[in-house]
Amino acid sequence: MILPDFDPLKPNGTRIETEHSKYNETPPESESSKDNGTRLESEPSNDNGTRLEPEPFKSRGTPPESDPSKDNGTRRIEPEPSKSNETPPESESSKDNGTPPESEPCKDNGPHLETEQPSETKLSDSESPERKRKIGLANLFWKENNPELTRLESFLDDNPLFFHNYLVRKGTAMMIDAWMACHVSPGSTEEEEDGEEREDELNSLPRFQISSCSGSGGATPVRKVSAHEFEKGGLNKPMVTTVDGTPTFLSLPSNSNELTGQIRKKSRMDMNSFNESELILDLIKDISNELDVKSLCHKILQNVGILTESDRCSLFLVAGDPDTSSQYLISNLFDVSSSSTVEEVGPKSLETAPVSRREIRINWGQGIVGYVAQTGVSCNVKNCYEDPRFNQDVDAMTGYKTRSMMCSPIKDSSGEVIGVAQVINKSSSSNGGEFDDNDVMLFEKYLTFCGIGLRNAQIYERSQLEVKRNQVLLDLAGVIFQEQSTLETTILRILTHMLCLIQCERAMLLLVNEESQSTFSQIYDLAQEDLEQDGGERRKKAFQNRFPINAGITGYVSSTGEIVNIKNAYEDAKFDKGVDENSSFKHRTILAMPIKHSSSPGKVLGVFQLVNKFDQLPFTSNDENFVEAFALFCGMGINNVKMYETAMQAKAKLQVTVEVLSYHALAPEKEGEEFSKMQLPSALSNNLHSFQFDDFSLSEPETLKASLRILVDLDLINRFRIDYRTLCRWMCSVRKNYRDITYHNWRHAFNVCQLMFAMIKASQCWKELGETECLGLILACLCHDLDHRGTNNSFQLKASNSLARLYTTSTMEHHHFDQCLMITNSKGHQILSNLSQVQFKSVLKVLEDCILSTDLALYFKRRKETVEMVKRGINWKDEQDRILYRGLMMTACDLGAITKPWPIQRKIAQLVTTEFFDQGDLEKQELHLEPIPMMDRERFDELPKMQLSFIDEICKPVYECLSGASAGLKPLLEGCESNRKRWSELAETPNWKLVIEQEEEQERIEKEKRDAEEKVRKDAEEKERREAEHIKEADEKASEKIKFENQRLSKVEKMNNVKM
Repeated sequence: MILPDFDPLKPNGTRIETEHSKYNETPPESESSKDNGTRLESEPSNDNGTRLEPEPFKSRGTPPESDPSKDNGTRRIEPEPSKSNETPPESESSKDNGTPPESEPCKDNGPHLETEQPSETKLSDSESPERKRKIGLANLFWKENNPELTRLESFLDDNPLFFHNYLVRKGTAMMIDAWMACHVSPGSTEEEEDGEEREDELNSLPRFQISSCSGSGGATPVRKVSAHEFEKGGLNKPMVTTVDGTPTFLSLPSNSNELTGQIRKKSRMDMNSFNESELILDLIKDISNELDVKSLCHKILQNVGILTESDRCSLFLVAGDPDTSSQYLISNLFDVSSSSTVEEVGPKSLETAPVSRREIRINWGQGIVGYVAQTGVSCNVKNCYEDPRFNQDVDAMTGYKTRSMMCSPIKDSSGEVIGVAQVINKSSSSNGGEFDDNDVMLFEKYLTFCGIGLRNAQIYERSQLEVKRNQVLLDLAGVIFQEQSTLETTILRILTHMLCLIQCERAMLLLVNEESQSTFSQIYDLAQEDLEQDGGERRKKAFQNRFPINAGITGYVSSTGEIVNIKNAYEDAKFDKGVDENSSFKHRTILAMPIKHSSSPGKVLGVFQLVNKFDQLPFTSNDENFVEAFALFCGMGINNVKMYETAMQAKAKLQVTVEVLSYHALAPEKEGEEFSKMQLPSALSNNLHSFQFDDFSLSEPETLKASLRILVDLDLINRFRIDYRTLCRWMCSVRKNYRDITYHNWRHAFNVCQLMFAMIKASQCWKELGETECLGLILACLCHDLDHRGTNNSFQLKASNSLARLYTTSTMEHHHFDQCLMITNSKGHQILSNLSQVQFKSVLKVLEDCILSTDLALYFKRRKETVEMVKRGINWKDEQDRILYRGLMMTACDLGAITKPWPIQRKIAQLVTTEFFDQGDLEKQELHLEPIPMMDRERFDELPKMQLSFIDEICKPVYECLSGASAGLKPLLEGCESNRKRWSELAETPNWKLVIEQEEEQERIEKEKRDAEEKVRKDAEEKERREAEHIKEADEKASEKIKFENQRLSKVEKMNNVKM
C-alpha cells in the first residue's frame, strides 16, 4: 500500500485520486472538470488506484455531520462538527456551475453520484473480541456523532502519508484482509450496494471515454462480435461444482426466501375517485415493469379482480405445439383473490398438494375456458350450472360454489391467443351479482394491454431458459473436453453427466463398428446406483457389456440416424421383451439418440440409450433437445479422443521406427574405426585445390578420404578438438544417408564440398569468415542434400506428402538440415561436443543458414540484395553481409558442375537431366500432372536451349557476382561462359545428339587408349616388380645356400678338430 504520485485530471473525464480524503474534503474544481461535469473524488489510494479507507466504513458512506458540498453538489466533512441547520454560503465555483443545494437534485451536465448513509455494521457470534471492539467503535461513531472520532478521521484524511506509515508499521494482517474483503472481493457487500451507482456513472459517460479507460486496445481490429456488447449482462465467473470439482458456467441458484407475491390493500371501493381510464392506466403501470411470468400473471389476476369486483380469478396459459394440434391450457395460478400471494396460489407437487392447489390442465376447446381459447371470443356466463360447457366436478373437488363466470382471451400483438383470464362470482350485489357488459368491456380492454406484457414476459422467460440451457451445454462441453487422455475416461464423464442431466435409471453409449453401421464395437453403461457405490470413490472407467443393448432399437438408430423416443417399451414393436426375462429390472421408457461424426454429419459414430426416466415420467421433447445438443459435443469429444489415441499410438510407433532406422542408418562403430586407420592421400595428389577437379576418377572410399583431407588441411579438427574417430564414423554415416539416386547423391555432396574448399583457398575468405564459419560451410556442403529423394520442393508440395506437411517452405532443405542434426546428435557422432556453447550455437546457425540457402527460391529472394552488396563492397562487420556472402558461396558450389571442363559438365548435365525426367515421369503417372519442359522426357531435344536458359537466368549471374567479390574466383565465371558457348553451339546444331555421341565415342576411344597405356605402364611396372622380386628371391636363396654351406663347413671343421 504505497501512495503513488498523482497526475492532474485527464481530459477524458477520468477521476483522479489526490491526497485529500473523500470523506473530508473536496478539492477545487479544475477547468476540465467544469467542462465535462465529472466530479473530482479525492481519496488516498494504493498503487493500483484502490481506495484506502478505515476498515469498518463503507466506500460511499458519509458521516451524519457532513454539510452540503460547495463543489458540484458533493458533500464535505468539516474537521469540527457543524450544526445540521447551517448551510454554508455558496462559493463562486458553485454559483458558476449552478450547483443546487443538497436537498435538490444535481442539475449539472455530468453524472451526479449521491452519497448515502452507511448501515450499521452487525456483530456475529463468531467475531473475535478485538473485532467486536472495533466494530462497536465504528457503530458508536455513526450513531452518536462522536466529535473526537470525527476529528481523528479528519486528521487521517488530511495526512494520508501518516496514515500509510502507521499501517506499514503497526497494521496487522487481519486489517489488510478486512480491507481487501471490503474493496477488492468481487462478492463484497459494498460493491453490490454501490455497483448500480457506478454503472449509472459509466453509462452517462460518452462511449469514447469509457473505452479510453482501458488504456490499450486502440489498435485492436474491429470484430463482428465484441465482448463489450455483453457488458450489461456479462458472463458468470466459473464456480466449482460439487460433483467433480470442475469449473462450470452455471449460475448459482437463488437462496432468497422472500415472498414474490404482492398483497393488495386496495379494492374497487378504494379507487372510486378514479375514472375508468385512470383506473386502467394505473393498473397497466402496475404490470408494465414485471418480467417474471408467474408474478405478472398474479398481478394481472389481482388487477382483474379489482376491475371486475370478482371474488376469485384464474389464468390459463396456452401450451403445446399448434402445428401438431396438441395445444392445451394450463393454470399455474388458480382461484386468486386480492389478498393472496404467488406462493399461496402457486402449483405444488402433484403428490403432496391438496386438490385445490394442483396444476390444472384443460384440453383445447373443452369447457368454457377451452371454448374461449379456441374461438378467441369473450364469454359472460350468468349462471354456470345452466351452461352445458361448465364442468361441475371442479366445484365438487374444491368445495367452492361457482355462480357466474366471465372469460376473455389474452392475445398478443399479432392477435394470437396466449392465455385465458377467468373471473368468478362478482362480489358486489349490484346487478344481481352478475357481470354486465361494462365489466366485459373493462375486462377486454385491460387484457389487451396484459397480452403484450405477458408475451414480453414469456419471451424474456424463454431467453432466460435459453441462457440457462447454453450454460448447461457449455458446462457439459467443458467437462468432456477438460481431460481427453483415454476413451474410457471421456465416456465415463459423458455417462455420469448424462445420468445427472436427464435423471434416468440407466445410460448406455454404444460405439458403432466402422465396418458395419448396424453393429457395435464397444458398449459402455452406467446406472444411477453406480454413482454412489465404492464408498464415494471415483471410478476410472464405465462398465462394459453389463446390460442388454436392445438391438432392435439401437440398431435402427445407428443405421438410420433417427431419434427413437418410446413412451411404453412393451407397446413398441422394436423393443425386445426378452431383455427383461430373468431380471428384476423392467424397461418402461427408452430414449435412443444417434451420436454423429463432427466432420461427417450423416455418419453415426455411436448411440445413446437412456432407460426409465425418474418418477415414472416419459422422456419429453425437451429431453430430446438436450440430449441431441449434448450428443454434438460428445461426438466431437469421442472423435478427438480417438484421434488423440491414434496420434499417441502413431507417436509410439514412430519413436520405435526412428530408433530402428537410426540404428540401421548410422555407420557401425567398427566401420568408423577402420576408416580412421586408413592413410589419407594429400590434397595435391587428388587435385583438391583445382576448380577443374574431376571426381569420376575416384572411388567412393577415396571420396571419403578426400573429404577428411579437406578438414585436415583447413586445420578444423585441431582447432575445434574434434575426436578423429568420431569424425570418421560421422563421415561414414553421412555417406550412408545419401540415397542411391542418379545425381543428388554422395558424390554430388563431395563435389560441392571440394569446390567450397577450393574457393576458400583461392579467395582467402577464411581470413574474413573465421574458423567457425568455415567449419559450418564445410559441414553444410557435406550434408546439404542428405536423404534427397530425387525430387524437388515443387514435387513434395504437389504430392502433399509428409515432408510438405512438416515444412511449408524450403521443404527438402529443412529436411536435409534435420537429418544433419539427427546424425550429429546421435551417440558416437557428436563431432561438436568439444565446442563451447557460443561456438556450438554459431556453427549450428551457419549450418542451418547455409543448407537453406541452397534453395534457389531463397537465392532469387536475396539476389538483388546480394548484387548491391557486391557493388558497394562487403562489410565483413555486418552480419547480414556475411549471411548473404555465405549463401552466395553455397549456391555457387551447388551449381558448380556448370563451371567444370566440358567433358565433366556434359556428363553431369546428362545425370541431372535423367533425374529430372524421372521426376517428370512420376508427375505424369502418379499425380497426373504435366511437368515443366525441363522435366518432360518428350522434350529432350530442347536440352541445349534449356541449358542456355538455365545458365543465363541462374548460373551466370551467380558467378559474375562471385567474381566481383573476389578476383581469385574468376575462373568459375570463365568455366561457366566456356560451357555456355558449347551449349550454344549445340543449340544451333540440328543433330546435336550425334555430336554428343561422337564426343562421347571420341572420349571413349581416348579413355580406352589411356587405359591401354595405363595397362601397359602398369604391366611394365608389374613386370619390373616381379623381376625385382624374382631377383631378390634368387639373391635370398643364394644367400641362404651360401649361409647353409658355410654352416656345414663350420661343422665339418669342428668335427675334424675334435678327432685330432
